[in-house]
Amino acid sequence: MTTIDKLKKISRGFPNVPGVYFWLDKNRKPLYIGRAGSLKKRTASYFLTRDPRIGEMVGLARNLKFQRTGTLLEAIILEANLIRKYWPKYNVKEKDNRSFVYIVITNEEFPRLLTIRGRELEKYSVTTKSAKATFGPYQSYHLLRATLEIIRKVFPYTTCRRPDGPKTEHTGSGKPCFHYQIGLCPGVCIGVADKKEYQEMIKNLILFLSGEKKRLLARLKKQNPDAISSLQHVSDVSLLAGADTLMKQGGSFAVGRIEGYDISHLAGKEPVGSMVVFENGEKDTSQYRLFKIKGEARDDLGMLREVLERRMAHKEWPMPDVFFIDGGLLQAKMARDTIARYQIFVPVVGLNKGGRHAGSAFSEDKLVALNAKKVGKDLLLSSKKLFQEVRNEAHRFAISFQRKQGRKSFINRG
Repeated sequence: MTTIDKLKKISRGFPNVPGVYFWLDKNRKPLYIGRAGSLKKRTASYFLTRDPRIGEMVGLARNLKFQRTGTLLEAIILEANLIRKYWPKYNVKEKDNRSFVYIVITNEEFPRLLTIRGRELEKYSVTTKSAKATFGPYQSYHLLRATLEIIRKVFPYTTCRRPDGPKTEHTGSGKPCFHYQIGLCPGVCIGVADKKEYQEMIKNLILFLSGEKKRLLARLKKQNPDAISSLQHVSDVSLLAGADTLMKQGGSFAVGRIEGYDISHLAGKEPVGSMVVFENGEKDTSQYRLFKIKGEARDDLGMLREVLERRMAHKEWPMPDVFFIDGGLLQAKMARDTIARYQIFVPVVGLNKGGRHAGSAFSEDKLVALNAKKVGKDLLLSSKKLFQEVRNEAHRFAISFQRKQGRKSFINRG
């Protein structure tokens, strides 16, 4: 039995439950640590990917292990704590502090919970008493924000300072903040929060983010039994599932890489196609590409087809989890059919504009999703704001190139 066959067999024995999985090297040290809503489906998807980085990691692996958790929320917390403990090679490869996000709980009378980039972490230290605790790294900003929205329903923390405190950008205005109005902030912003109760809640929050579930439950049993029930039902919250996984034929995957495409030209002249890349919901400008249209097609569909065909010729580029097209159903169908000729069947999302290219919240914009089962399709269609951001970035990137070309043409004519 080959090593790959051995790993596949181990994966098939994993349960369909939330948890954290470990790819281990020959010395039984973690190469990669990940989390999943279904351990079995997630690990099986690694043997289907064409991403060369994943293929390299799987080739070095000699064993697979898992640690079960009660909910996906717990898996996300555990994953971050284990990455910080082991710093596995393939969790940090080709990343810098800009790619990671952390949670900071400040050391103040009413501690705030902040999300920061890794490059800001040196400002907050338990040693220097500028922070009560720090947690992370978390690899996806959008997933962390979704996670915190759920945590806040159980532990209503604040991001505001008291209105009579030191004047900073976080100082309360004396008016109730949005989260106070919906019951998710204890009222630090208007000076009504109870200091003792709030600090006890922060202690519980720190235990939760540390993965100290038994100690937390023991405290809550004495303090607030209702909070135990809330914790046990967070797995029913669809927000986390939507941020973490999308279902497709043959398994499941995280929406790690989105490629967005747009066609731009100057009154029909000098057409260009842009490709932008979002990794874990964040722009990665190092992977942006421009395609000067070389073929005879001068309609947007024909030019988009050419761009996709040229992109598919680059087998050394990682294959995206989602292709995004600036256009409606017609453009999305053309993209789906084009990539299908290369035996690629990942979801294709189109966004039909309902307004101008400015901003990211046009209520009239319509999303269409192809190549996705019902669960995955619903999750894609619920991510409108993210795809508006991808659309705007693809358009901006193409237009900036067109303007440069226009200036060059003007200079040359002079």
